[in-house]
Amino acid sequence: MDFLRKHAQKLGSEVSKQQAAVMGKFAAPKEGSNAVVTDEAELQRHQQLERLNASTTNTKHFQKDIVKGVDGLVASGAKYSEIGARLGDDCRKYAVEGPAPNSTLARAALHYSNGRVNVEKERESFHRALATTVGDPLKAMISGAPLEDARHLYRRYEKLRDEAVQTAGSVQRRSDRASAGGSADDASKKLREAEQKMQDLTAAMAVLGKEAASSLISVETQQQRVTLQRLIDAVRSEKEYHATCASLLDQVYSQIMAERQKGDSAPPTPSGDAEASFHGDSSGGAGKPSGSQKALYFLAEAMHAFQAESDSELSLQIGDFVVVRQVSDSGWSEGECKGRAGWFPTAYVEQRQRVPINKVVESGQNVAVHNA
Repeated sequence: MDFLRKHAQKLGSEVSKQQAAVMGKFAAPKEGSNAVVTDEAELQRHQQLERLNASTTNTKHFQKDIVKGVDGLVASGAKYSEIGARLGDDCRKYAVEGPAPNSTLARAALHYSNGRVNVEKERESFHRALATTVGDPLKAMISGAPLEDARHLYRRYEKLRDEAVQTAGSVQRRSDRASAGGSADDASKKLREAEQKMQDLTAAMAVLGKEAASSLISVETQQQRVTLQRLIDAVRSEKEYHATCASLLDQVYSQIMAERQKGDSAPPTPSGDAEASFHGDSSGGAGKPSGSQKALYFLAEAMHAFQAESDSELSLQIGDFVVVRQVSDSGWSEGECKGRAGWFPTAYVEQRQRVPINKVVESGQNVAVHNA
């Protein structure tokens, strides 16, 4: 009896030592123990995987938010484009079919219609750029295989770790039962089986944890790089869009302001003799009329080309000689050139020489003389 009692105590002592060695991998580390390295490495790996999983998950949600925002911008922008196109059509219709197609307002409306069309084209190009350079690449990454594969490895690691924790608990219980008594051989056998399973799980966890970490690190790096580049592309596309639209609108603004200035200085209705002064080039011959007086017929040379835009205006080419009959304070002069009469900007011509009326007639100008 004493022999059996001593043998049982020896087996219980061995079971306790084996249990302590197995549980050391999950227990708090003790300084100077060889299990510290294994325990710390597993704990650090687990914390690393948790951080990587949280990082990649949060970035994935952020990518979804960007895609949702891009889709919203494109959808709402399409409505704005439709409204803008309708406004441009209305402006063009007024300019072409309105009561006064040659009026200042009609010409300004036509300029705005053309500018509106160009702006809407730029908006469509901007939307395409957002979709192709920002939205589509992020959608591909969100549903891509690398992310899903990495997350699958992480879930396998977590499942294996849970199984290892449960196995460690089983080892503890079997060790307790072996210490309490019973069949020593059977308890020792089951304990060794549990320990072997625990060792297998620990080895598998180490391999799978390393593989999952490598995969998640790769995905995290790619996510950060690609998402940053997509944000840069979005800002660049929007910047170029606004810059181009600003340039187009500046051009339209200049055109409309020019039409208004032209309208403000439009030629007056021709009416008999007008009192005016003409500022010419003293180097071209006779001096300019002084003070305010009834206009005399004089010859002037066109220094700039002028294209008439109405029946009351006179087209000029550089070098043309025109017989000026009236000069208006508004900056317009009325005269005749090559058998046609009309108004033209005074600043476009320079007085060259005061000639007799009979010489004008001889030169083919066919001017009717009105004595002062």
